[in-house]
Amino acid sequence: MPPRRSGRNANANVPDIPIIETTDAVKKKRGKNIKTESTEVINKVEKPIPKKAAAKQTKKEEYSGDEIDILYEASLNVVQLTGNGSAHKVKEEGVGENEGTAIGVTTLNGIPATGKDEDEDEEEPIALPSQATEGREAIVSKEEVVVVTKQKSSVKRKLKDEDEDEDEGKEEPTAGKKVTKKRKTKEEKEAETMPLAERTLVSTLKQAIHIGAHVSGAGGVHNSINNSLRIGGNAFALFLKSQKKWVNPPLAPEARDQFKAFCKEEKYDASKYVLPHCSYLVNLAQPDEQKAKQAYDCFLDDLKRCEELGIKLYNFHPGSTGGHPRPEAIARIAAQLNKAHKATKTVVTLLENMAGAGNVIGSTWEDLRDIIALIDDKSRVGVCLDTCHTFAAGYDLRSPEAFKKTMDGFSKIVGLPYLKALHLNDSKSPLASNRDLHANIGTGFLGLRAFHNVINFKPFQNMPMVLETPIEKKGANGKNIEDPSTWAVEIKLLEGLLERDPESKEFKEEEQRLQDLGADERKKYQDQVDKKKQEVLKKGQKTLDSMFKKAPAKKVKKGKKESDDEDSEGGCSH
Repeated sequence: MPPRRSGRNANANVPDIPIIETTDAVKKKRGKNIKTESTEVINKVEKPIPKKAAAKQTKKEEYSGDEIDILYEASLNVVQLTGNGSAHKVKEEGVGENEGTAIGVTTLNGIPATGKDEDEDEEEPIALPSQATEGREAIVSKEEVVVVTKQKSSVKRKLKDEDEDEDEGKEEPTAGKKVTKKRKTKEEKEAETMPLAERTLVSTLKQAIHIGAHVSGAGGVHNSINNSLRIGGNAFALFLKSQKKWVNPPLAPEARDQFKAFCKEEKYDASKYVLPHCSYLVNLAQPDEQKAKQAYDCFLDDLKRCEELGIKLYNFHPGSTGGHPRPEAIARIAAQLNKAHKATKTVVTLLENMAGAGNVIGSTWEDLRDIIALIDDKSRVGVCLDTCHTFAAGYDLRSPEAFKKTMDGFSKIVGLPYLKALHLNDSKSPLASNRDLHANIGTGFLGLRAFHNVINFKPFQNMPMVLETPIEKKGANGKNIEDPSTWAVEIKLLEGLLERDPESKEFKEEEQRLQDLGADERKKYQDQVDKKKQEVLKKGQKTLDSMFKKAPAKKVKKGKKESDDEDSEGGCSH
C-alpha cells in the first residue's frame, strides 16, 4: 500500500464524534462562504442570546433533517482525519476494512504525527456517502456546533483517511465557487525545493536495488519526479489523478510531455521504476452492476494514463468480497482485468497482497494464485508485495529462516516470476494481527533485521521498492506538516543494509535505537491485539458453555405423566 505516503494504508477509523469547531472557524477553514441554504441554520448559532433567555434555554435544540445535514457537512470540513503517510484513504463500502494508519505515528526523529491532506493550501470537503447522514442529532449551544454521529461500522470503512489530492489535470473550479489559496512565502517555496539527500547511483551499489517513496504528483504528474529527486529516490510511486473522485479531467498534455522529458533527463526508467497506485475507491470484485462499471471505468482510465506516460507497472488492491462467496469475487476481479487488458496494450496490473481484514481479498498466496490462474494474458499480471501486509497476514520475515520459508511459500504457490514490485513498510501491529498499520523502518514489529533480509534477497534486484512510511510531524504553528526528510533518511538506511553484517556492534546499536523510537507504538497495538484475543476467547467460552448447559426445566401441568417432566429436561421420549 502507498503512502497509504504511507502506503497511501492503511488503520485509522473515523472518529465517532468529529472535532468541535465554532462556525467562524468552519467558515475560515473552508475558505469560502457557507452556502445560502445553510445561512439560516448558522445564524441560529451565531445570534447572541440575551442573558434572561439564555437562563431559560435548554441545553439541546432539535433541528430538522436538512438543517442537521448542513451543520454536519460544515463540521466535517474541519475534521482532522488520520492518514497513513502520503497515501491517505477514502474507501467505498466493501473495498476493504481496517486499513490505513492509526493516530500517533512515530517518525525517525521520534515526533508523533497524524495524517493530513497533502495540499495544505486547498481545503476540500470530504466526499461523504449519503448514508453517513443517518442517525445524527445536532446539539447547538451559544457559539458552537456539536455534531454527534452515531456511525456504523460500514461508514467507518468508507471514510478511513482524508486522501491527498493528486490532481494533475488542472481542473477548473466549479462555477460560483471561490478557491482561496494561502500564499507561500519565498522561504517556504525555497525550502520545498531544497534537496534532502543525494541520489545514489545504482551502479555504485553492490546490488541493483531501486528504492524510493510514494511521492506527490499534485500540480502535475511531472512534479513527482522533482519530489523523488529531492529525497534521493531511484524509484517512486504516485497517484495519477485525484483518488478521492471517480471522474477526473484528462491528463494535461503539458504535464504528460514534461513527465516524459524529466524522466529522460533524470534517468528514471518509467517502464520499470515508476509504480502508480490505484484509487482506494476501486473494488473490481464489486457485484453490483452499476458500481462495478464505475470501478472499472476509473481503473481503465488509470491504465490509459499509464500508457500515455510510458509507465508499464500499475499497482492496485484486489478488492473485497462484500460478503459474497470468495470464488465468485475472485472470478469478477479476473473478468475485469481481462477486459481491461484487452482495452490497453502494455501496462502490467499488479495485485497488492493485503493484511487480511474482514472480506478483503489478497491476504493469502492462494488468493493471488487463484486470480492469476483466471487471467488470459499472464504477461499482463503480477504481484506487488507489501512487507507490512505480508507480516500482518501471518507471513514472517524477521529471521533468515522465517524469511526463506515465506518466500519459498510464495514461489511455490504463486510463482516468483510474478513478483514485480515491493512496498517497504514496518508494522505497528504484531504478526498475524490482520491490521494494516504502517510504521517507519525499524521502529515496528518487523524491525531492522527483516529489512536486512529483504534488501539482500537477490531476486528483488531491478524492481521498484517503494516506501509508504509515515512522514507527518507537528509544524511550528502546531499544524501537521509532511517532512519528506524521513524518507530521505530511510532510503539511505535501507541502501546501507546491503551486505551489512547484522551481528556487528554498529548494526545492533542502530537496531536498538530504532526499536526504542517505536516502543510506545508497539506496546499500544500489542495491548489492543491481546485485548481482542481475550474477548474472542471469552466469547468462545460462552458459546461452549451454552452448548453444554442444560435447558431450564419447564413447569409440569397438572395431569401430565411424570415421564413428561423428564422429557422437558432434555431427555429423549423414545
